[in-house]
Amino acid sequence: MFVDTNLLIYSTRPSSAFHSRATAALAGAARLESRLAISRQVIREYLAVVTRPGGGSEPISMADALADVERFAAAFEVLEDGPEVGLRLVGLCRSVALAGRQVHDANIVATMLAHGETRLLTANRSDFQRFEPQIEIVGL
Repeated sequence: MFVDTNLLIYSTRPSSAFHSRATAALAGAARLESRLAISRQVIREYLAVVTRPGGGSEPISMADALADVERFAAAFEVLEDGPEVGLRLVGLCRSVALAGRQVHDANIVATMLAHGETRLLTANRSDFQRFEPQIEIVGL
């Protein structure tokens, strides 16, 4: 199962309204799934969001964010981007109506598919509905 950035953010931010649900969802997925995965894109998004001032909650230091990333790298399989991901992304952009920031979501789906993953754990179901039935969305 692929884990979306928002679950990592919510699970590490006790002040988040979704903290308990995200933590429980990750724990449940870890018990039930043979593999939990993230990508380099998810790591970049996490670093950008949690260190950004004005993002809805207090930013954390880059040192703390990098410590979180180290924990993520130990806990999850980190899927690499590469030529197959690029080909899948182009295919998705041609076959699914999307533009702008939605390309980032398409890249997550392309990464998943290139690595044989079809299940996505996310708090943003609506962002990924356009990619069904190619993926299964598991929400909070």
